Amino acid sequence: MSIASIRKEYMLEALSEKDVELHPFSQFNRWWDEAVKAEIVEVNAMTLSTVSLKGRPASRIVLLKGYDDGGFVFFTNYESRKGEELSHTPYASLLFFWKELERQVRIEGRCEPVSEAESDAYFHSRPEGSRIGAWASPQSREIDSRDLLEENIVHFKHTFKDTPIPRPPHWGGYRVIPDQLEFWQGRPSRLHDRIVYRLLGDDNWQLTRLAP
Repeated sequence: MSIASIRKEYMLEALSEKDVELHPFSQFNRWWDEAVKAEIVEVNAMTLSTVSLKGRPASRIVLLKGYDDGGFVFFTNYESRKGEELSHTPYASLLFFWKELERQVRIEGRCEPVSEAESDAYFHSRPEGSRIGAWASPQSREIDSRDLLEENIVHFKHTFKDTPIPRPPHWGGYRVIPDQLEFWQGRPSRLHDRIVYRLLGDDNWQLTRLAP
C-alpha cells in the first residue's frame, strides 16, 4: 500500500452553527464529556506548539491537567525548550485529535505560568517516581547517556529519603488563555465542518464557519 492511498472517510457526525453552544468553553465541555464517555485512550493528550526566537515552530504531546473558563492547564519543566520559548514568545497553540469521534479542537492564545500554589498542589498529587523525575531530568538538555538520569534518580531518592519531596523551582504549570478555538468535525469527501470562535473582547465571542 502506498502512503498516498491511505485515507479514511469520515461519516459519524455533522457540526452546524445552529447546534453549537454560544460560548466556546460550553462547546468544549460538551465535546470533552463525549470524548470521555467514548473511553478514548489518553483523552487529555494534546499537541502543544511553541515558537523559537528565530520563528521556528516546535510541537510535542503534553497532557491537559485542568481547564475552566480561565484557560487550559499543563505542567512541565520551565527550563525545557518549550519553557524557554514561552518565556520570550508567550503564545501557544493546542490541538486535540479524538479520532474515535472524528474530531479535532484547535486552541490558540496567550500562555502564562499558573500560581505557585496551583503548581504545588498538582506536584504533590503526582506519584513519587514522577516527583523524583522532575528533579532528575534536565529536560531538553543534551546528556551523554541515560546513566546520568539513573544516577540522578538514585541521588534524589537519597536526598529526599526522610523528607517530603518539594516541587523543584524550575517545574510548574502553564495556562493557555485562548482567544480562538476551532471545532472540527470530519465529514465525507474531506468537506469537513469547521466552526471557529474568536474573542472580540470582554468574553464576547464571534462564531463563524471556515471552509475545509
